[in-house]
Amino acid sequence: MKPLQCIVVDDEPLAVKMLENFISKTSFLALDASFTDPVAALEAIRDRRPQLVFLDIQMPDLNGMELSRMVPDGTRVIFTTAFKQYAFDSYEVSALDFLLKPIRYQKFIEAAEKARKWFELVESADQGAATTVQPQGEERTAIFVKADGQLRKVEFADIRYVEGMKDYVLLHLLSEKRPIVTHITMKAVEELLPAATFMRVHRSYIVALDKIDSVTGTYDISVGDTFIHVSDAYKSAFEGYLSQRMLR
Repeated sequence: MKPLQCIVVDDEPLAVKMLENFISKTSFLALDASFTDPVAALEAIRDRRPQLVFLDIQMPDLNGMELSRMVPDGTRVIFTTAFKQYAFDSYEVSALDFLLKPIRYQKFIEAAEKARKWFELVESADQGAATTVQPQGEERTAIFVKADGQLRKVEFADIRYVEGMKDYVLLHLLSEKRPIVTHITMKAVEELLPAATFMRVHRSYIVALDKIDSVTGTYDISVGDTFIHVSDAYKSAFEGYLSQRMLR
């Protein structure tokens, strides 16, 4: 796999230099360009279509959240910011990761590795025809997804949660460490999964209800080692599900 082409966007020149240095030390990343002006950066991102953008959030004229919603399909975002309160907002735009300043190289390389794995999975998913097939004429217990150049059977009971990233979904399974990636929308997956056992709790997440381990008072769901926030748009339906199952 070729090095991932990266663009850095941050209105602080010192932060730009630090990220440029981190990218130069990372063999599977290649710097395409750097910008301190987010408006100029957006034009370059649309023109050059890099795979990865390291993006500050608090910037004048056009903040990082706004810019991230305008990047082309195929470009992924890793946010870099000094403000922890933006972490939940990064979920709303399906960012790959969120780096809190001051950024250490160890944290940077972990986020970069996540990006590399994402693009490797997408490359594998694109080898197939990228559709989902369901068996007809019987009660469904599984779906078939096209990934890695073949049809993969996925049992509903094996799915922990589904994560959406633009036109791709990641099926996180009990039986495999790496998720299965296929080219399909979250809406299509939601329609295929049985509503009695799966619930959409966020624009980017569908959870298997029987895989939920705990729920915090702020509606953060624990599924194994993963925490998923129930967004406001889906909170009412999730509260209804919980109320039917709580001891009183």
